[in-house]
Amino acid sequence: MSDFKFPREEKLKHKKEIGLLFEKGKWKTCENIRIITLNLDKKPQEDFTFDNQKVGVSVSKKHFKKAHDRNRIKRLLRECYRLNKDLFVSKFGSNSLSMVFWISSKEPEHFKIVEENFLKLCESVK
Repeated sequence: MSDFKFPREEKLKHKKEIGLLFEKGKWKTCENIRIITLNLDKKPQEDFTFDNQKVGVSVSKKHFKKAHDRNRIKRLLRECYRLNKDLFVSKFGSNSLSMVFWISSKEPEHFKIVEENFLKLCESVK
């Protein structure tokens, strides 16, 4: 049984980690969700060692001007990760950095839509 937590240790926060992710990460898109990920098991980096997966979420200010709209979508994305963490870790690696983006200019109506897109993204990874 999985623990459905999203602890502080799993949150991608540091500028150095995010910079490395954008510099050397791989992009993948599926419908309204895009992810950039870097598996540190496959491509070890100097000065970077983690005991677990680190995930961040981001929503464009260009498409969603109001903070409450961006915050709602980020909450939905974090909830998708939290509930489907086992699948996510099995597909992207247990020792990796990832950032998830919502790329549509249309706000999702329901959590189910976001979760379906998230699961399709995870399943599309080899």
